Amino acid sequence: MNDHVRDLASVREATDRLLTAAGKLDNAGVTQPSRLPGWSRGHVLAHVARNADALINVLAGRPMYASAETRDADIERDAPRPLPVQLQDVRDSAALFQEAGAAPADWTRTVALRNGVTDDASRIPFRRLIEIELHHVDLGVGYELEDLPEDFTGREIAFLAARFAGHPDVPAVLLTATDGRQWHTGRTQGDPVPVTGAAPDLLGWLAGRRDGASLDTSGALLPTLPPL
Repeated sequence: MNDHVRDLASVREATDRLLTAAGKLDNAGVTQPSRLPGWSRGHVLAHVARNADALINVLAGRPMYASAETRDADIERDAPRPLPVQLQDVRDSAALFQEAGAAPADWTRTVALRNGVTDDASRIPFRRLIEIELHHVDLGVGYELEDLPEDFTGREIAFLAARFAGHPDVPAVLLTATDGRQWHTGRTQGDPVPVTGAAPDLLGWLAGRRDGASLDTSGALLPTLPPL
């Protein structure tokens, strides 16, 4: 069961952390490259704000984005803005998302995201939490995967493992964290490739934030994951 009330509270806390960290930048710093290829920190902040708008649309039963082209154009439009404008946009859009999440609703209903993806409404706050936490790391302002809350890291590994489960281009994989937690992903046929490492490194590999060089595969080749 997804606890949307708990996740909304976590989203609020994670947003505050991101805003505090980004607030230490200046206008020049926000134009510098982020850790995402081709994106500045301004692109990341603009995306975080527009993602809140998009998930409000999802909760309201509207299309997440008018189109992929509109999504990309909005991020490009907003990326060059001065830091104070960026921060206020993230703050305001986050408040509207919290307002939408607090409205009476059937949280068991199925909602539509983009590219044909559907999910339970109750998981939308967690999806928002993923955006906030990972893009905080992407800003490159000293917040690392190791700084993510432990509960979030485990849930996100499970979320991504489920996303790749049954994928024809991903061999069977057994993920094992050094604390003993395990997850299966990839195809269901064949002996699974053992992939072992610290939970932040497993998450980094699954989320495309790390190359997996620190992971142990017992001599097997580390599988190549398709783009998210």
